[in-house]
Amino acid sequence: MNASEFLMAVDNIVKEKNIDREIVFEAMETALTTAYKKNYGKNNSKVVINRETGDIKVYSYITVIDDNLEVVDEEGKKFQKEVNPDLEITLSEAKKINKDLEIGDTIDTEITPKEDFSRVATSTAKQVVIQKIREAERNSVLEEYEDKEGEMLLGTVALEDTDNYYIDLGRSNGILPKREIIPGEKIEMGSQIRVYVTKIDNSGRNLVIKLSRSHYGFVKRLFELEIPEFEDGTILMYAVSREAGVRSKVAVYSENPNFDPIGACIGEKGSRIANIIKELKGEKIDLIRYDRDPKIFIENALSPAKNLTVLIMDPKKNEAIVVADKDNFSLAIGKKGINAKLASRLTKYRLDIKSLEDASSLGIKIQ
Repeated sequence: MNASEFLMAVDNIVKEKNIDREIVFEAMETALTTAYKKNYGKNNSKVVINRETGDIKVYSYITVIDDNLEVVDEEGKKFQKEVNPDLEITLSEAKKINKDLEIGDTIDTEITPKEDFSRVATSTAKQVVIQKIREAERNSVLEEYEDKEGEMLLGTVALEDTDNYYIDLGRSNGILPKREIIPGEKIEMGSQIRVYVTKIDNSGRNLVIKLSRSHYGFVKRLFELEIPEFEDGTILMYAVSREAGVRSKVAVYSENPNFDPIGACIGEKGSRIANIIKELKGEKIDLIRYDRDPKIFIENALSPAKNLTVLIMDPKKNEAIVVADKDNFSLAIGKKGINAKLASRLTKYRLDIKSLEDASSLGIKIQ
């Protein structure tokens, strides 16, 4: 490989892996230095690659040290250390060569082998270079994705095994566990899919991007994607609670008293909410108007139940009793208790839902 071919190979690596050109050169120099020391047994040597021409040269070096070589042994005795001429040169001697040299500087002598050194070193250097490039690539990918936790990404379904789908996100694959998809949905190979990033795990050998479509954050990001008023702050989202594949409750509000946040989320002829429901594979969505008064908010959160009486029993422990008449009791609880559970998550209150009869037997009077 001549110098121009070498530079072309470096530029291809830089383009393909999207890593800094200097990192590649430094990795090459480190690898070739290691290879030279192994093949030629000279430890005080280094390889330098010309960034412009691609020429590879090997240098031996000696380090400039202080003239005062007096050292103290373990017993406290002072003695004069001998200079190793293969590795060291005193400052006074170094000044005779170059008056600008200081302690710690090196004097380099080219010792590039006459034979094609790059060919001799390639087999030894290859693995070191690959490792360095992998590290640089990993850092580059991490830098691109490390702030994506809690965000929604668009990817392509690339692979599938027993437990997971592997989603091509561009420069990296994400893992979408099958338990994290929307219950009942069918995912086809090669299809584009929206996913929510639950975690970026950099603790192991490989960067792991964990994904979900059943997380409540997926619903939150869908609303922000479909409804531009979230971006400009006209609509604010208080919270989301979700039972994936069944129902989600989304609490919204606006600081503008003349603006209808629920109507804006629904959109003209239901167009906006329809797009979200389509992405959620028919999952039901309750749009809840958030209110700073916990009584009103709890009553809203238990929709579609109406005519409820909310009693805040312990505001510090966030405990409340909700009394519902016969027509609304089952609606407040919901099928398999889902409505009450989602309302509790949404409001962050422990809700004890009682019928009028049960409330009366406990001495709770409803006006």
